[in-house]
Amino acid sequence: MSRNETYNTKQKEIILNTIKKQKHAFTVKDIYNEINTKTGLTTIYRLVDKLVEEKQLNKFISDDNTTYYQYLEKCDQKNHFYLKCDKCKDIFHIDCDCINELSNHIINNHKFKLNKENIIIKGICDKCQKENN
Repeated sequence: MSRNETYNTKQKEIILNTIKKQKHAFTVKDIYNEINTKTGLTTIYRLVDKLVEEKQLNKFISDDNTTYYQYLEKCDQKNHFYLKCDKCKDIFHIDCDCINELSNHIINNHKFKLNKENIIIKGICDKCQKENN
């Protein structure tokens, strides 16, 4: 492995570790600012795009056209989905058999098969609901 390949691998490892530590949705610039190295934005964008393609990151665009990402923990459960808070942008992983009932309903009544690996239901989390009261 050449020196350049080693450097790129270390950069990717730093970027990936920084992404995995994020507690909330983030932008590429958030990662860039947190890393504080000579890693360029292009390198971060390339890795982020690859992670989205591999379904390790969820990509979504906010109402103000800002692109956010959220790391999705790999899950071996068959009956899981995600809840995304529209206010704080957090994504919560849920293991629950009720998704089967919903999936069967959609298949039987609407002739549409769900991709159960990446179901995201949007709403407002409990914490944000309490902050508004």
